[in-house]
Amino acid sequence: MNILSSWYDGLMSLIPEWQIFNLRAVFDGIPQIIAKLPVTLGMTLGGAFFGLILALVFAIVKVNKVPVIYPIQAFFVSFLRGTPILVQLMLTYNGIPLILKAINLRFGTELNITDVPAGLFVIITFAFNEAAYASETIRAAIQSVDSGEIEAARSLGMTNRQVYSRIIIPNAAVVATPTLINTLIGLTKGTSLAFSAGITEIYAQAEILGGENYRYFERFLSVALIYWLVNILIEQFGRAVERKMSIDSPEGKVEVPALDVEIVGGDR
Repeated sequence: MNILSSWYDGLMSLIPEWQIFNLRAVFDGIPQIIAKLPVTLGMTLGGAFFGLILALVFAIVKVNKVPVIYPIQAFFVSFLRGTPILVQLMLTYNGIPLILKAINLRFGTELNITDVPAGLFVIITFAFNEAAYASETIRAAIQSVDSGEIEAARSLGMTNRQVYSRIIIPNAAVVATPTLINTLIGLTKGTSLAFSAGITEIYAQAEILGGENYRYFERFLSVALIYWLVNILIEQFGRAVERKMSIDSPEGKVEVPALDVEIVGGDR
């Protein structure tokens, strides 16, 4: 570790320091910013995982117009799509403690509000926000599945659960994956708002470093490069998934043997 640190410090000494724009400040704080990258990725993966599950439930409810649940789902999706995610984060951050206080007063429990980790507020917010947008993508993908395949599966005696798990969801996943990857990239960038809930992720770490020497532009450029690299990797991962899920079309044409037909009768 000491050898690596000495090598990095030596490399930084080769980068010039200018008066107005300090190029060295762009790179010398990157190790400290990357140290908070697991926090950013944890919030991204947590929000994406639970958000995808909620999105699938929302989409199925909307496609099947489930009584009672469908109007509630439509209200929540409309609200989440129509309000900024920062406002949703603040509502969650201040709303969950109120819910816990109400539970304590109603049932006489002693739930400790301060024990709730700030990361939980962020993951809940991102999960619902992700679900609101991804549900429409999944809903459109479900409705794009060939109805003939669905009818064929039902004619074989499959239950609705089997039809969804074996026919609809696998086919819909192929259609929805590219858009869901784009949504995941947006979610990764949205984690920069987590500092509002007191979480020190890569954006907050860049802001802290900028306050030490007032080189905010350089530090924000550092974190921008890190976000850019992470999202490039996510994009490449998405393309690999698409290639894995795609069905290759057969090369060439299939030769159809000609039928020998004997024409009976002569010319007229």
